[in-house]
Amino acid sequence: MDLVDKLKEVIRGEVVSDGKTLARYSRDASLFEVQPQAVVFPKDAEDLKSLVKFVSGEKGKDYRQIYLTPRSGGSDMTGGPLGESVIVDFSRHFTGIEDIKNHHVSVEPGVFYRDFDTRTLEYNLILPSFPASREICTVGGMAANNAGGEKTLVYGKTDRYVKGLKVVLSDGNEYALTPLDRETLGAKLKLDNFEGEIYRRIYEIVDKNYDLLQNAKPKVHKNSAGYALWDVWDKEIFDLTQLFVGSQGTLGLITKIKFELIEPKPCSRMLVIFLRDLKPLAELVNRVLEHKPETFESYDDHTLKLAIRFIPQFVKLLKGSIVSVGWKFLPEIRMLLTGGMPKLVLTAEFTGEGEEEVLTRVNQARKAIQEFGVKSRITESSAEVDKYHWIRRESFNLLRHKIKNKQTAPFIDDIIVPPDSLPEFLPKLEEIMGKYDLTYTIAGHIGEGNLHIIPLMNLSRADAKEVIHKLTDDVYQLVFRYGGSMTAEHNDGLIRSPYLKQMYGEEVYKLFEEVKRIFDPDNIFNPGKKVGASLEYALAHLKHPR
Repeated sequence: MDLVDKLKEVIRGEVVSDGKTLARYSRDASLFEVQPQAVVFPKDAEDLKSLVKFVSGEKGKDYRQIYLTPRSGGSDMTGGPLGESVIVDFSRHFTGIEDIKNHHVSVEPGVFYRDFDTRTLEYNLILPSFPASREICTVGGMAANNAGGEKTLVYGKTDRYVKGLKVVLSDGNEYALTPLDRETLGAKLKLDNFEGEIYRRIYEIVDKNYDLLQNAKPKVHKNSAGYALWDVWDKEIFDLTQLFVGSQGTLGLITKIKFELIEPKPCSRMLVIFLRDLKPLAELVNRVLEHKPETFESYDDHTLKLAIRFIPQFVKLLKGSIVSVGWKFLPEIRMLLTGGMPKLVLTAEFTGEGEEEVLTRVNQARKAIQEFGVKSRITESSAEVDKYHWIRRESFNLLRHKIKNKQTAPFIDDIIVPPDSLPEFLPKLEEIMGKYDLTYTIAGHIGEGNLHIIPLMNLSRADAKEVIHKLTDDVYQLVFRYGGSMTAEHNDGLIRSPYLKQMYGEEVYKLFEEVKRIFDPDNIFNPGKKVGASLEYALAHLKHPR
């Protein structure tokens, strides 16, 4: 009996292995292609428990390479949900949203954020850590990657809002993970079973290596690289949810997430800054930050030109006519005709409870940057705010789907450095990028020093692997030199996991390996991500043009 037939006996959900399905699941939003043997759609936690027990039992027998790679929206940019064995898709059946009570809600991981957002807004509540891919990602993917986005500047990333998880671990049982005080932790440490062993061994790691781990945590606003051991134990609260969030399905399978929600501010205005010269960038950013914007985003001239070029695509997104949407882009079109594009567009959104308060702060921020002689404007409507958000959010999708003969190649797509270092960092980054014959866009969360660099490449060119390898090495060395992280919010996957040892050092990386062994001794959960990764394997699986 082959693997597919055995899987059909194990779970009540669907098992699929036709060529079209396997081809679809061999790709995500990354630059990789890895074809699985089968895709399963488990119906519930019982299916997952049966699946894990089956895979554990078969490991090392008939199916030596059998393992489970979780997936939902497939919007990951790192190759995280790609694997050669069994893909576990949560988006078909794990779609339940429980009642919202006291600003909290429990939800299954296959729920798309757009549907989750619609439901929470009925209560005037949101999960503010949504990424730019909010229309196509799931909340499970947000938890697995520890996603962040435009509101992270004030509200933080997904880990801040996860207040509980249910997970299926490698013994095939489902467990509840919640923050524990010292007394409750003590009870867990005394358990004489697999759960107790996990708590004892992880506690030993985070307590014994407390200072090492706190020093290892990158000194930037956000980070998704490695396992967040530094956030598990603060000497008072022990919280394994913080280890699972951002683990990319390498420690177990999430079946339910309890989120805390917030009330969005009702009023907003946006200060839009058009920067021709990058020299005053850092000081300008700090001046604006003093006035507490809720979001502070940026995108470069390539991104803006792309938006103007594809105005018809924004007609649907902005729910208007070609005339009305074109009118919204009039300031940018006028700039293009009268003086050329700015090098960088910065958008700082100010929010509050009242219109007067918001207008006061946005005008103060504008006044604070007058000495730099930059062009700026204040939006007059929520529709204008939406336009700038959509340019920022949709630039990657436009690149993916509208540029012919070249593909988006996200491999240095999520770097972050301290914002104060940007005046020194950016020229050196441009110098590195200038060594390679590449077209690329830069967008990101400028208030946090987080830049998304997306090259456009023909991945079939003879030197594609060499360019990716060398450029990645050069950029990450620069990032590490400035105390940054190679991934602020997109996570490691196939493309960055091989650099974790370089980023954190041998001692911390060995702790990551130990965490993986504790939770997943048989290596059945998404192997080759976080630890045990190979850059050679990743580069051998670049997408083939279609």
